[in-house]
Amino acid sequence: MAWTKHGLLVPAPAPLAWAASHAALPIPQLLPDGRLRLFFSARDEAGRGQIAAAELEELAIGAPARFRPEPIVALGPLGAFDDNGVTSSCLAEADGRLLLFYTGWTLGTTVPFRFFVGCAESVDGGLTFEKTSPAPVLGPDAVDPFLTASPWVLREGGRWRMWYVSGTGWDVVDGAPRPRYHVKYAESADGTRWDRDGRVCIDFARPEEHAIGRPCVVRDGELYRMWFCARGDAYRIGYAESRDGLDWERMDAEAGIDVSASGWDSEMQAYPVVFDYDGARHMLYNGNGYGSTGIGLAVLAP
Repeated sequence: MAWTKHGLLVPAPAPLAWAASHAALPIPQLLPDGRLRLFFSARDEAGRGQIAAAELEELAIGAPARFRPEPIVALGPLGAFDDNGVTSSCLAEADGRLLLFYTGWTLGTTVPFRFFVGCAESVDGGLTFEKTSPAPVLGPDAVDPFLTASPWVLREGGRWRMWYVSGTGWDVVDGAPRPRYHVKYAESADGTRWDRDGRVCIDFARPEEHAIGRPCVVRDGELYRMWFCARGDAYRIGYAESRDGLDWERMDAEAGIDVSASGWDSEMQAYPVVFDYDGARHMLYNGNGYGSTGIGLAVLAP
């Protein structure tokens, strides 16, 4: 694989009155008329993420875009699992409904934050969303006692499959707590109640690696492909393949994309999402500062 970078598709902050910084964790929705709806996370002045949306006339740098003035999925009520942040993860279709899975954040005491997976539903094609529950759909349990986040969901027949970020614990580094997390697997019959047994799909590859984030899974025939981001000091985009979606081989050298020599993605690349559009395979991803420089576009070379 070799990806050709096209530059920034959505700079940060986005032109929204409530967005003070960041455009991160993009989710594309391809519309029937050829336009693209883009969901992403922006942060307010307090640093709290909420999910924004924009309609792009085409998937191209500089294409006209119409941004929704208010968050599509906003903060939960005080004390809820998502009262201090809502960040985008993936979109799944279910019998005329759209399920927008997200990560809900709340502040901690002994650790700076906690987060778990939430879900919002749309019955009007993605124009509006309502949270399916005030509680997380993938909360803490014996398998995932520390955190869950960033699910990627595919529906295959009557089975729903999820690859998600799972915390393995916290370390104290330079006097401050730092989480460890990798990628696990869950299944569901209805997209709401999930079964998980602790199966790890993408684990740490090196002693210094402590975070594996935002898996994106694409099925090409009998082959499953996963893009994700992994870091020691800074995120880089990784890649893995599987024949069954359960046992994965990391092939990070085949990811086909790396940081630039200078500019908006010269220090970090994170949160990739890969999809097909207009006959070509595309990637949206974030660069420096976890999305503080915006959302970039890359296209797979033929």
